[in-house]
Amino acid sequence: MKFKNGLLVFSVMVLLLSCKEQNSSEIQNIETVAVMPEQEASLIFTKGNKITNNNFVGTAYVSMLISVDSLNHTYVGNVTFEPGARTNWHSHPSGQIILVVDGEGYYQEKGSPKRVLQKGDAVKCPPNLPHWHGASSDSEFIQLAISSSENGPTEWLEPVTEEEYNANN
Repeated sequence: MKFKNGLLVFSVMVLLLSCKEQNSSEIQNIETVAVMPEQEASLIFTKGNKITNNNFVGTAYVSMLISVDSLNHTYVGNVTFEPGARTNWHSHPSGQIILVVDGEGYYQEKGSPKRVLQKGDAVKCPPNLPHWHGASSDSEFIQLAISSSENGPTEWLEPVTEEEYNANN
């Protein structure tokens, strides 16, 4: 009985000490955020890495929040477009969801007029429908892009022309 009581006390002490360490690390994370540059401090997610492929016009950044793995084919990226930056035309075999986090941008499906998007807007892109999205010419645009690789990868097409980008402005 003494052994069981001793084991119980030991287990409770380990649990309490573990919780205390976790709280300390949470405080460290808050302190780290507090010393970030003012511009970055207001972001929900980090800006991420500059996109350096040929599937974008202008400067854009991506921070992958959720990557595909063997259990889940869904991926989520936080994409930041500088003013005037945009994707090429492209389509997703499983469709895509765009949630606008900040700024003003555009979304256009092939054969439809360009739409203006603002903070709080949500777009459901149908599967295999060519579309593009990006920032307006005078505003940064931040979005969460949600899709799935279950039916195949994104199909990247031609760049959006200046005429297409500037239509209906």
